[in-house]
Amino acid sequence: MLQVLDPPAVRRWSWLAAETLGRAREEIDALNVFPVPDGDTGTNLHLTMLSAAEALDGLPGDADAATTWRTLAQGALLGARGNSGVIVSQALRGLAEVLRTAEGGGADLGRGLARAAELARGAVERPVEGTLLSVLGAVAAAVRDLSGDLAAVAGRAAQEARAALRRTPDQLEVLSRNGVVDAGAAGLTLILESLAAVVTGSYAERPDVPAPVRRVVPGPEEPHRPEGHPGYEVMYLLDAGDEAVETLRGELDALGDSLVVVGGDGLWNVHVHVEDAGAAIEAALRAGGRPHRIRVTYLAGSGRTHPAAGGRGVVAVAAGPALGEVFERSGAVVVRREPGSSPPLAAVLAAIRGAGTEVVVLPNDSGAREVAAAAAEIAREEGLAVSVLPTRASVQGLAALAVHDPLRRFDDDVVAMTEAAAHTRHGHVWVADREVMTSAGLIRPGAVLGVIDGDAALVGADLVETALEVVGRMVSSSSELVTLLEGADAPAGLAQAVQDRLAETRPDIEVVRYGAGQGGYPLLVGVE
Repeated sequence: MLQVLDPPAVRRWSWLAAETLGRAREEIDALNVFPVPDGDTGTNLHLTMLSAAEALDGLPGDADAATTWRTLAQGALLGARGNSGVIVSQALRGLAEVLRTAEGGGADLGRGLARAAELARGAVERPVEGTLLSVLGAVAAAVRDLSGDLAAVAGRAAQEARAALRRTPDQLEVLSRNGVVDAGAAGLTLILESLAAVVTGSYAERPDVPAPVRRVVPGPEEPHRPEGHPGYEVMYLLDAGDEAVETLRGELDALGDSLVVVGGDGLWNVHVHVEDAGAAIEAALRAGGRPHRIRVTYLAGSGRTHPAAGGRGVVAVAAGPALGEVFERSGAVVVRREPGSSPPLAAVLAAIRGAGTEVVVLPNDSGAREVAAAAAEIAREEGLAVSVLPTRASVQGLAALAVHDPLRRFDDDVVAMTEAAAHTRHGHVWVADREVMTSAGLIRPGAVLGVIDGDAALVGADLVETALEVVGRMVSSSSELVTLLEGADAPAGLAQAVQDRLAETRPDIEVVRYGAGQGGYPLLVGVE
C-alpha cells in the first residue's frame, strides 16, 4: 500500500485509468444525453487520459514529481476531447498544481482534489449541477480536511464519487427523464476508482471495469435535445495571453453554449457548441490569439454509430522495408516501393481494398501520388470512400497518421490529417554520389546537399554541420515538434547531434527519432 503518490504511481494510475475508460467506453457513450446526446463522452474521456498516459511514457524513468505532474497535465490538455475531456484535463491541472511541489501524502491529495474541483468549475462558463462538476465538488468536500494516510483519502474520494454519481439524476432533469446517470461523471468516477486501486495495490493486469451506475425506468424517452441547440462542436488549442482569453470567453459565450476554456501559461484548450463554426474560430483571431489543431464536429450527427473496427483504414507508401515498419507500427497498411521508383498500381489498389470501406492514402512522394490517385478512382467506382492526401514526404505522412482518429467522421478525419501534413515542413540531407547542378549551385561527388521543402537550400562539406544548418533553417518560433528519420547509411551520432543542438537552442520543441533505415538519404527531417 502506497504512502505517497510518487512519479511511478502517477504513471501506473494514468495507464490504469486510460485502460479502464477504454473498457467502459461504449457503456459511457450510451449514457450520454447531456449537454447533447452525441454518444461520445466515454470515447472522449478515454482518448484524453490516453494522451496524458502517453505523454508520461516519453519521460525518462527518473523524472521527478514536478516534471511528472506537469507532463501529465500538459498531455491531457493537448489531447483533451469533448466537453468532459476538457474539464477532466483542467482537473488534472489542479491536482498537478498542488502535488508537483508536495510529498504526495493523503493530506496533499485532499488539497489537490480541492484545487481540481475549483479549477474545473472555473473553466466552465455556465456550470450545471448533476454533472462531472457536481461529483468532483462532492469529492473535494469529502476529502479536503482528511488527515488520514494516502489510501484512506484515495478510498474516500472513490467512494464519494460513486455516491455522488448516483445522485446526478436527482440534480439534472434530463438525466432523470432518460433513466441514466451523467456520462462525464461516470468517467470521472472510474478515474478516481483507478487512483484508489493503484494506491492500495488492488488491481490486476487486466482489471474488471466497475460498471457505471445506470438507473432503469419504465419506458425511457428518447434522449432530449434542446430546441434550437447549436449544430457544431468546435475545439482548438489557442496560443494567447490571459487578457485575450477573457475577451474570447465573452464573445464565445454570446455565440453558443457548453463553453469550456482550460489551460494557462499561454496555451489553452477551447471547447464550445455553436451554430456558426467559422465565427468561433474567427473570434480567437480577433482576440489576438493563434488557434491551431482545430476540430469541428457536426452535432446533428448525434447518435450515429461509428464505423466498425476495420471499417476505417490508412494506406501509406514507404520507400524500403524499415521505413515501412515505422508506418506499420503507427497503424497503416503499407505499400513498399524501391527508392526512386513508383509503387505498382495493383499493389496500392489491393492495399486500399484490404484497409476498409473508408480509406485515407498517404503517397508520401510526388511520383507516387498519381499512382495513388488512379488506384483511388478505381476503388471509388467499387463503392469505397477514398481520399488521397497530398503528402510529399514520409515525415508529412507520419504527421498525418499521428492525428488519424477512426472514431470521428471520415471527412473530419481527412481534414485533420491534411492540415497536419500541410503544417509539416520536410527536408533531408544527401551526400552526392555524382555531379549534379542544383539551384544551390554545382554539387560534386562527396559534397553534402541540404534540401528544404523540395528545394536545394545549401551545399556543405560536412554531413553533421549541414544537417544542423538544415534543421536550423526549418525551425521557426511556432515549431512544436521535430521528427528525425535516420537512414540506413547514416553515420553514428548524426541524429543525436541534431537532437542535442535543439535541446540547447530550442528546449521547448519535442524531438522524435526513428531508425527508419531509408536508403539514399542519411537523415529525413520533419518540423510541425
